[in-house]
Amino acid sequence: MVEPLLIAQGASPLYLLPQMANRHGLVAGATGTGKTVTLQVMAEAFSRIGVPVFAADIKGDLSGISQPGTDNPKISDRVKKLQLTNFSFAPCPVTFWDIFGEQGHPVRATISEMGPLLLARLLNLNDIQESVLALVFKIADDNGLLLLDLKDIQSMLQYVGEHAKEFQTQYGNISAASVGAIQRGLLTIQQQGGEKFFGEPALNLDDWMQTDSNGHGVVNILAADKLYQSPKLYATFLLWLLTSLFERLPEVGDPEKPKLVFFFDEAHLLFTDLPKPIEEKVVQVVRLIRSKGVGVYFVTQNPLDVPDTVLGQLGNRVQHALRAFTPSDQKAVRAAADTFRTNPKIDVQKAITELSVGEALISFLDENGTPGIVDRALVCPPHSQIGPITPEQRRQLIQSSVVAGVYENAVDRESAFEILKARAGQPLPNAPNAGGQASTAQGPAWYERIPGMSMGGRRGDTLVEAMAKSAARTIGSSVGRQIVRGVLGSLLGGSSKKR
Repeated sequence: MVEPLLIAQGASPLYLLPQMANRHGLVAGATGTGKTVTLQVMAEAFSRIGVPVFAADIKGDLSGISQPGTDNPKISDRVKKLQLTNFSFAPCPVTFWDIFGEQGHPVRATISEMGPLLLARLLNLNDIQESVLALVFKIADDNGLLLLDLKDIQSMLQYVGEHAKEFQTQYGNISAASVGAIQRGLLTIQQQGGEKFFGEPALNLDDWMQTDSNGHGVVNILAADKLYQSPKLYATFLLWLLTSLFERLPEVGDPEKPKLVFFFDEAHLLFTDLPKPIEEKVVQVVRLIRSKGVGVYFVTQNPLDVPDTVLGQLGNRVQHALRAFTPSDQKAVRAAADTFRTNPKIDVQKAITELSVGEALISFLDENGTPGIVDRALVCPPHSQIGPITPEQRRQLIQSSVVAGVYENAVDRESAFEILKARAGQPLPNAPNAGGQASTAQGPAWYERIPGMSMGGRRGDTLVEAMAKSAARTIGSSVGRQIVRGVLGSLLGGSSKKR
């Protein structure tokens, strides 16, 4: 049995049970009330028992978890108040990531892995435009064209737009105005740095599930200060991560500790303007990913930021102070108070507005999965540094990382852009002819033209072999012609993936 994780102390110590940590959680509170430090304390605790962690670092403060803490009067006072024996300072093993490749290893996904549904949300498309985008993906699938980066989807849109009348009989009406709107949206994403995110080598999620030589879980920190300036890209990226994990990991039931814990900071962005069908599937993923050993913790200012259907799945709660200056603030306080199991010794609604920095109302699940009675408590001090590290410290950690050099150089293999460029003026093998009938003349599939494909280990692979795993993620049907959309697409019927 794994030792319980001491997170805070009120009338008695408050432990987060590792076997219940995959039942998800919520860390809420107004700005400046101590949410980031609480996240840091929880991430440290998971790391010490060998659980890898992912966390988005919006302000840069979380990077300090990579360095041992130093004593100061506030920490000494907290250690004394909580009577923490044998308290010592220590860092956690950390890997830094950054979509833009500036403050960490690059993180990439292919257009195909993102799929039309999440891409449509990223581009803020209406229903008609979304259906046109889905048709473009379908045409690419039918012709074995890989959509890996932005220029692939842009060239595919251009081709489909130019041959819209020829595709109309087989695929339905394709509006030139919708194609134009999608292209304009892609240009906006490109200007925001999206071309750095879409491409290869795509992220291998196994690289986020590592432990160090001491058996401590690696804390994967996504530098999100720049990414946060593009809220749609930030939210869509996190949704993609969640659904990709769901698809990738096997069922494990209820393990003695999680295989991975995710902290989603500024969680309200995940659900802002989220279409109802996607929200329903996100709720489904959150509910089911527990059985795959993944704990999901939403970090936000207000519990009302999270839909009730998701909030009901979050069994471990840490509530920092909320302000009650306006009627909407007062509503949020009442809503937060009502989510806790009543403690007759505490007026929860009143206490939420009186909590000091680093103090919280806490309820963790017990060994039977029942929410504990809420208690007012002080959060334990972190063992690592509070606040950001220096750029030089970050550079050293990036250079010494176990994945150093794996993702730094982008690879641009043959995909839709190159094939369409080579076929300029010629119809695609499966494209309808002038009479609206699909052509039967087909050349070899793209993957048949790649020599020496091997599914061997990634570190010793040749350039072509290194792409094999990514190729495996994008080849779907038994004839190798359809491209897997990913779990969100398949859950919504967007994929005809066959086994």
